[in-house]
Amino acid sequence: MADYSYGGDDETAELRKLNAEVLSNPDEFENWEKLVRAAETLEGGLNRNSSPQSISAARDVYDRFLAKFPLFFGYWKKYADLEFSIAGTESAEFIYERAVASIGVSVDLWTNYCNFKVETCHEPEIIRELFERAADSVGLDFLAHPFWDKYLEFEERLESPDRTYAILARIIHIPLHQYARYFEQYRSMSHSRPITELAPEAVLQQFGADSKSLARMGTSIPQDSERDIRHKADQYYLETFHRTQAETNKRWTFEQEIKRPYFHVTELDEAQLLNWTKYLDFEEAEGDYRRITFLYERCLVTAAHYDEFWQRYARYMYAQENKAEETRGIFARASCFYTPIARPAIRMQWALFEESVARPDVASEIYDAILAVMPDNVPAITHLANLKLRQTGQSAAVEIYEQHLNTNENSSATKGSVVAEFAKLIYQSTSDAGQARKIFEQYRAICIDSEPFWAGWLEFESSLPASAKHLAQVKAVHSQIRSGTRLSVDDIKSLSHKYMSFLAQRGDKSAALEYLELDALVNGSAVVGAYMRAKTSAVADGNAAAKVNGGR
Repeated sequence: MADYSYGGDDETAELRKLNAEVLSNPDEFENWEKLVRAAETLEGGLNRNSSPQSISAARDVYDRFLAKFPLFFGYWKKYADLEFSIAGTESAEFIYERAVASIGVSVDLWTNYCNFKVETCHEPEIIRELFERAADSVGLDFLAHPFWDKYLEFEERLESPDRTYAILARIIHIPLHQYARYFEQYRSMSHSRPITELAPEAVLQQFGADSKSLARMGTSIPQDSERDIRHKADQYYLETFHRTQAETNKRWTFEQEIKRPYFHVTELDEAQLLNWTKYLDFEEAEGDYRRITFLYERCLVTAAHYDEFWQRYARYMYAQENKAEETRGIFARASCFYTPIARPAIRMQWALFEESVARPDVASEIYDAILAVMPDNVPAITHLANLKLRQTGQSAAVEIYEQHLNTNENSSATKGSVVAEFAKLIYQSTSDAGQARKIFEQYRAICIDSEPFWAGWLEFESSLPASAKHLAQVKAVHSQIRSGTRLSVDDIKSLSHKYMSFLAQRGDKSAALEYLELDALVNGSAVVGAYMRAKTSAVADGNAAAKVNGGR
């Protein structure tokens, strides 16, 4: 980060103030916006003659802002313009390259970049190379006409009708908002183009001609033959037009519902999210891999902060043959740039993917990274322990659980959940209920007020095969919940409901009596509850007296 402490004027003081606000709340977009505006207006507007300190400060602000929000194509354009003013063509081009690496499906960004190249470069082949990169990146966009217009304009300025015609021949096959305009331009040009350019080689052969025979004829093609070939070519164009029209109309239903085709920090409404879901469903059903992946990339500019679309994209890519690296790239982009670690689900999915491709060490590092920021995240702890169990063995998994139970970083609730998962692992690994029960007993004291601990213990005991001993264990845990914990009244009531459900489903002959008594105690009015507690106390006193008398 640049040093903003130089100088003492009001301008620098304002920059320091805005930078402090950004650092105090880096997720607040408005603070960043103010900081960027302040940086780009330093010294009344930066240029080659501005002070090194001001230039460094402005670059630092833009670099940090675009690292935080890499999908704001307009700010990349502004940064490139700033660099052009400060350092010239090469520096501006470097920013454009960073920009298209960050948001490669932006029609506006590529169009600006190509226009910049046209204005600053005098080598047509280099410019064409950039236009072709842009065509590969955004040529399929439904609203790609600004880019295609710029490409056509470039070739027309160079008076290259053959190249212009070849570009149009590509465009007429793409479903675009302005497909009809390009078709008319293409059809108009076709009247003056050589027959060999009218259609692909295979299509010309269908017309009864091929490039070799036409080349032999040279300019002496019989007029009737030429007229016949051109007529067939015209029919071919019309068929192409109708196919493109049909494909455009199918997509128009979805395209007209896209109200925000660009990224912003504000949320999308449900209608927009649903439209993207339906659009992806449609394109996947069409089955064209290139169009599908391009639509996903467009979607993930608009919906970059919605984990479900990253998950969906990763699942789609994983289902394709030999796309492991592409799948990894999706997970990495989502995890490293767009999904905060406070929502770790996609990172855990990434870890499972890495494990599936024989990289368990990478998977372990992903879990460790989550837990470094969120030590209380039980799913991450459990996933890591299960990874160790699968890849190394039970002792490694036990070590993970014990590590998180013996730390002061985790809350009682977290430890309670971890104990429940720990005991479950022991039982599933050994089928020894007694050994698993010892885990609960070992950590009971530190989890005395943890609802997940008691819920896990009650669920564990309730899941064991039915027997008299087993019923007694379930009842004993429930008794501890009601009389030996520091749980809230609501938690005790909820856990008692679970026990009542167990009694109704798997209790013995006395289950109905116990169920009704507990129901009156838990669900009855205050008076009924007090009566049942008194009744229970009297029964307990009577049983105690009977024991004393029986012992005399």
